[in-house]
Amino acid sequence: MPSIPDHSLRICADRGGTFCDVHASYPNPENPQERKEMVVKLLSQDPGNYRDAPTEGIRRILETITGDQIPRGKPLPTDKIDYIRLSTTVATNALLERKGMKHALVITKGFKDLILIGNQSRPRIFDLNIRRPSPLYSEVIEVDERVTLVGYTSDPESAEHAIQFDNDHKITKPYTGEATAQGNEDGSEPQIVEGLSGEAVHILKKPDLSEVEKSLRQLYEKDYRSIAVIFAHSYTYPEHEIAVGKVAEKIGFTQISLSSQLLPMIKMLPRGVSSTADAYLTPILRQYLDGFFAGFDSELKGAGKGTQEGRHARVEFMGSDGGLLDLDNFSGLKSILSGPAGGVVGYALTSWDESTKKPIIGLDVGGTSTDVSRYAGRYEVTYETTTAGISIQSPQLDINTVAAGGGSCLTFSNGLFKAGPESAGAEPGPACYRKGGPLALTDANLLLGRILPDFFPKIFGKSEKEPLDIEVSRQAFEKLREEINQYSDSKLSLDDVVYGFVKVANETMCRPIRSLTEAKGYSTGKHTLATFGGAGGQHACEIARLLGIDNVLIHRYSSILSAYGLALADRVYELQEPSSASFTDNSCAGLIGRLDSMQEKATKVLRDQGFADDKIQAERYMNMRFDGTDTSIMVLDPSDGSHDFAGEFKRQHKEEFGFLLEGKAIIVDDLKVRGLGKTFDTLGQTVYEEMKTLQSKDVEESKRSCTHSVYFDGVGRVDETPVYELPSLEVGDLIKGPAMIIDDTQTIVVVPKSEVVVTSRHLFIRLH
Repeated sequence: MPSIPDHSLRICADRGGTFCDVHASYPNPENPQERKEMVVKLLSQDPGNYRDAPTEGIRRILETITGDQIPRGKPLPTDKIDYIRLSTTVATNALLERKGMKHALVITKGFKDLILIGNQSRPRIFDLNIRRPSPLYSEVIEVDERVTLVGYTSDPESAEHAIQFDNDHKITKPYTGEATAQGNEDGSEPQIVEGLSGEAVHILKKPDLSEVEKSLRQLYEKDYRSIAVIFAHSYTYPEHEIAVGKVAEKIGFTQISLSSQLLPMIKMLPRGVSSTADAYLTPILRQYLDGFFAGFDSELKGAGKGTQEGRHARVEFMGSDGGLLDLDNFSGLKSILSGPAGGVVGYALTSWDESTKKPIIGLDVGGTSTDVSRYAGRYEVTYETTTAGISIQSPQLDINTVAAGGGSCLTFSNGLFKAGPESAGAEPGPACYRKGGPLALTDANLLLGRILPDFFPKIFGKSEKEPLDIEVSRQAFEKLREEINQYSDSKLSLDDVVYGFVKVANETMCRPIRSLTEAKGYSTGKHTLATFGGAGGQHACEIARLLGIDNVLIHRYSSILSAYGLALADRVYELQEPSSASFTDNSCAGLIGRLDSMQEKATKVLRDQGFADDKIQAERYMNMRFDGTDTSIMVLDPSDGSHDFAGEFKRQHKEEFGFLLEGKAIIVDDLKVRGLGKTFDTLGQTVYEEMKTLQSKDVEESKRSCTHSVYFDGVGRVDETPVYELPSLEVGDLIKGPAMIIDDTQTIVVVPKSEVVVTSRHLFIRLH
């Protein structure tokens, strides 16, 4: 076998809840200008055969491409690897299962119970027995320190009364309002400094670092190695947190999560909760990554933060906001949505058409859950989310998750069919996985003929080479059918029972789609449905019909699109600074100047990482709200160069809330710059552009692979269902359903009465 050049193999691995998907590309030995691709799919957990799924997948790829045998357990060579890009659910699972790192909360004296009290919200308002999630930290230390802001926001003449500073941050005009800072308790003159936001900060009490050290050493002796530090107003005055962090570092704490460095944003509570989440999750993530790096030669971790044009293999990680991060910038807080974020990037960049601007719904039906998102030309990002009862303030793609996937357990209780929320996962997996697992949605699709064992990965049993076991599924469903018929005194057929569970699962998957569309004022039927994930093709058409959607796009790599999306993602470096300015004609120039300076810093970091200037872009934001309100909107700098942030803020506010507060000042809480290092040039013609020029033709009967009995909604069993393998089809082939299509990753697509056009990258389905 011809050898591939050193540092030419590009590997992307997505470790999901049930399956781990690995996508690799490398130069074609016969034509180096072309790149060949390879896909590996394996169980995320199979402790009887391998320790870590991404490492095992990469081992199999290296063996295949190089022709060299690499025994399990031996460190993998990295001389052929250009980069490894990884998305992982390790931190997410640790949060869901409450298996994070024991850590302590270090907080301003008097605020010991702040996070425990929370904001008093009641998501289930009619519950009589309120059960709030317990906090993530195990112990609390209060630090006798305090700063406050000079003046008060409800002063109608606060702008005229405010302290003014010169360019050297010295006071040129004292505060003149009623709340003038008086002397300190000890009679000394008040110490007033300018905060990062431009606000005047009155330092009431500095921390006694010797007392702090005593308290932290007591924690250290109790085997604490992780702390979260949250002080009042540290978003604008971080010095006290930084000083305590240095003391903790000297003592030997290995994880020090400073709220002022993680999230320099106003609002102490969400900033605090997010910092405890970081202290809870990052050590677990680091432990996993240390184990991952241990599976490779010693050069890999040293290049973990890498450069774009480095000598060694680079390792990059998918962040929750859809951008790639190096090892130094990846953390538990930034990895909550690491897995599904890759899929959003994958469908967004392969499905969006700038000319039609038709919005897309992304439906990722995996083994454990279904993730839903929306793309209309830019990633929809949310800045505060709740996961497992923990409200986290950190930029994340707006992804709704529901516990319905291929592994969702199917049960009958009190006359109701239930699909999930419990999941069979990868270990033991659904009943057909040959590990004694429960009935799951995968078993239902298998019995309905919507999964063909011959085209499903043969990775089961002790040999890891056996197919799905349909007889085990059949026996379990027959037993359940008897129970259901006995309960309801009916005579439901096996197909009726099995498909009943599928219908329940489909309705469950529609719920988050309606939340992202109809609940926000968007018509669901005016979208295209882009579906992916291992089970997406089995449910896509029925879900589209339930939602009134006419067109469905299924990528050739639909089953591994979250891994494929990693190959398309950009490297990201973000900067964020607090602000307290009103957006006026006078303040606009200063705010734009701060954004310019932040953009220069972000550009320099990406340039130092090896990106050429023509590969660097920047997104500039202002976090804006009406004065007196509590809800802010992150507003992107308009692309027309007008810097009309106020106009864009009002447009978004009216769209989301339905009204404007005319006459109210607009406050800028934060400034943010998101630097992007482009790692991928272009995907060429979009699917809609291709459809305009494509001359479709009926597919030849000879291209049928086989026939199989399949159950279709509204039709029933079709015993002579044609089955087509995508590699045997040509661009322009037209398939009229009902039919089954097997894509390039052996994912089965169920096509009811509709038309399917084969394009260069997608199956384009028109529903009748």
